[in-house]
Amino acid sequence: MDLKPNYLDNGICLNVLANSVENAKECYDAAQGHVVLGVLTKNYPTDEAAISDMLKYKEVIHNAVSVGLGAGDPNQSGMVARVSKEVQPQHVNQVFTGVGASRALLGQDETIINGLVSPTGKVGFVNIATGPLSSQSTETQVPIESAIALLKDMGGSSIKYFPMKGLAHIEEFKAVAKACAENDFDLEPTGGIDLDNFEEIVSIAKSAGVKRVIPHVYSSIIDKSTGDTRPSDVAKLYEIIKKF
Repeated sequence: MDLKPNYLDNGICLNVLANSVENAKECYDAAQGHVVLGVLTKNYPTDEAAISDMLKYKEVIHNAVSVGLGAGDPNQSGMVARVSKEVQPQHVNQVFTGVGASRALLGQDETIINGLVSPTGKVGFVNIATGPLSSQSTETQVPIESAIALLKDMGGSSIKYFPMKGLAHIEEFKAVAKACAENDFDLEPTGGIDLDNFEEIVSIAKSAGVKRVIPHVYSSIIDKSTGDTRPSDVAKLYEIIKKF
């Protein structure tokens, strides 16, 4: 089973949420496999329940599983690490302080593990205090280059920049993209991304020279009545990323 996400030739892979195995398969097909499907640990009462369900997803979507926290909830960090060890997915979402544990438990270097850092309101700086305890303390601002180096030390693959609130932190995002490009690190813009601002956000990352980008598009393309991600919207996003 492949441990690497299926990027387009331009280095872009979508990340959307899956509400069920059926919904995951529909979205996977809509993106012609260039997607990882987020399954949130927060939705399961136990590790065992999460592992059992995610293995079903894994089988149907060729392991294009993204083990998620659930709205960046730092309290899910340990569960994500433990579940990922058993599932061996293509993609893992982690808070900054959970990256090292996740990589160690995975026991391999191929799965993408992101580390969550947050905007600070200050260009060139990010908040790395996103863990279970650190998120309850004072914001810890470090230069984006330092955050990348620390993530590399821990075995991380990419910066998860969250919450972006769409274009609200666009100047900060440009600095993050520049640093990722210069330090050969992947970038995952997340939060408030929709069909209207998606192209601009991805364009900033690719124009900066980021080799691999995994944009997360969540609530804006979810059908509120069913909870399913709309495959038709995934298809629209796929058409956009083919432009780059």
